[in-house]
Amino acid sequence: MSRAASYVLEADGIQLAFGERRILSDVYLRVQTGQVVGLLGRNGCGKSTLLQTVFGGRTLADASVRVNGQRVVPAYRQPGLLNYLPQVPLLPERLTLAEAARMLGVNAEQALAGFPGLSAQLTRRIGELSGGTTRLVQVLLLLHAKTQFSLFDEPFSGVMPVHVETLAELFRQAKARKGILLTDHRYAEVLPLCDVVYLLHGGRLEQLPPDPVPALRDRGYLAS
Repeated sequence: MSRAASYVLEADGIQLAFGERRILSDVYLRVQTGQVVGLLGRNGCGKSTLLQTVFGGRTLADASVRVNGQRVVPAYRQPGLLNYLPQVPLLPERLTLAEAARMLGVNAEQALAGFPGLSAQLTRRIGELSGGTTRLVQVLLLLHAKTQFSLFDEPFSGVMPVHVETLAELFRQAKARKGILLTDHRYAEVLPLCDVVYLLHGGRLEQLPPDPVPALRDRGYLAS
């Protein structure tokens, strides 16, 4: 894929129910390169399931995922298209930080440059790092990997407060290279990053206005 070209990732036709409880029923999602798109909603509303379906790790009948109008199911099989950070650990614990970077085709020193303390840990195994450091490293490596899109499920979870501002700035920089879809409950960090915000509520995905704060307050997601 040409790095200069623009790409649009779309997903729809995604339906999921557990018994009589409808989790996903009216979904249309759009992310384009050059954007950070926020996916907000309460715990258990289906955000992780939606990300998994877009990535291709979860198969749902009739789900359609497309890039520039062409079907890409499962999307993860398309080289250079997208990567995905789930809530569970991603990288094998036996790998060193340097080995994990090479596995993802990432220059480790460039990826970790914003966090000088991490460069000294390149020879340490992933399993030897703290939970917060592991989470931060995974986010940084996927941000720098050469994919057109990156999907993040709770990327700020467990990250030390002193690192959050720097990480947020790296998200802003990364959107010059790719499209980013993320979900996180740390709205104070997420909302300033987002060019587009979706709210998943009652199985339906709603694109909020350019200033999403009033709508989120009206629905009880932000304090008045």
